[in-house]
Amino acid sequence: MTKEYSIAVLPGDGIGREVMDAGLAVLQALGSKIDRKFDARAHAAGAQHYQESGDALPEKTLAACRAADAILFGAMGLPHVRGADGTEIIPQLDIRFALDLYAGVRPIRTFAGLPIPLSDPRAASIDLVLVRENTEGLFYSRGRSQQDGDDAVVDPMRISRKGTTRICDFAFRLAERRKSQGRPGHVTNVDKANVFHSMAFWRQIFEERAAGFPGIESSSAYVDAMALNLVLKPWQYDVLVTENMFGDILSDLVAAMVGGMGMAPSGDIGDDYGLFQPAHGSAPDIAGRGIANPTAMILSVAMMLDWLADRTKDTALGDGAQAIEQAVARSFSSGAVVPFEFGGRSNTADITKAVIANL
Repeated sequence: MTKEYSIAVLPGDGIGREVMDAGLAVLQALGSKIDRKFDARAHAAGAQHYQESGDALPEKTLAACRAADAILFGAMGLPHVRGADGTEIIPQLDIRFALDLYAGVRPIRTFAGLPIPLSDPRAASIDLVLVRENTEGLFYSRGRSQQDGDDAVVDPMRISRKGTTRICDFAFRLAERRKSQGRPGHVTNVDKANVFHSMAFWRQIFEERAAGFPGIESSSAYVDAMALNLVLKPWQYDVLVTENMFGDILSDLVAAMVGGMGMAPSGDIGDDYGLFQPAHGSAPDIAGRGIANPTAMILSVAMMLDWLADRTKDTALGDGAQAIEQAVARSFSSGAVVPFEFGGRSNTADITKAVIANL
């Protein structure tokens, strides 16, 4: 009997719905090739749903996420839809905290056949993963701000031993896996330990955890220096691990190194659940035009399959993840498709069809 996996689908807002359709088309096309079925069911959430119903993340949607084997997420948020405190409606943060998805995983690599923003030829070998702690840091202040009348607002930052230990261990285990695949096997800690007591504590814990992984090299860098080095020499890095806000900023920077957010997949992973999504936002300015680059969504599907393969020991899923990654690489290297942000004319459907044809 063909194995079947349940996937909770949250298309969300703007181009999230368009790229989700592309990702699911690739997933279903792959299923017939690896003899696996995927029961992908859509559930309501997001800024548009909040505007219509007053609820950005219905409890039944969260329950469906808990019940599924994995979660696929499109994009959520619309600039004009805001809560009473003036911030955007972003239920993806609520999901992270509710399911304890503490590891934000952002792999970045270049693809032959596409222009590279950096002129140095070594940029063609960029292949790194940024691991972001998702539940603490400065994002811990969400809902905990302290306002002093109209004079000041204080947002607290939390760094705990538990939270830092598990994210550092996650990064080191990832580096071990990458090393077994022929990559360097190096973890770079990114902090601001020269200024903040919390960050000095973070570095202390990082160094303690590094001692438990003698086969992996490690080093530390201040976040401002890292921002500089990621522009000057991103090809030198393997795995980066950092606090929530620093990771939020640096993940966009590394995406720019390979052409933009349309090329950047991501996973939000915990001990019990995994959510996979393109790193880009809902891009309402191009929504409905059919020109959104679905590559980040398609590669997020591959990340999901890889995670499920490890979790279930189903090697066919791992083969499927590799097949999708290779199909994306072939689609671009052939020159058949070039996304709009690279100066090409390939739309969402063109890229999706090319990837499916190359599976």
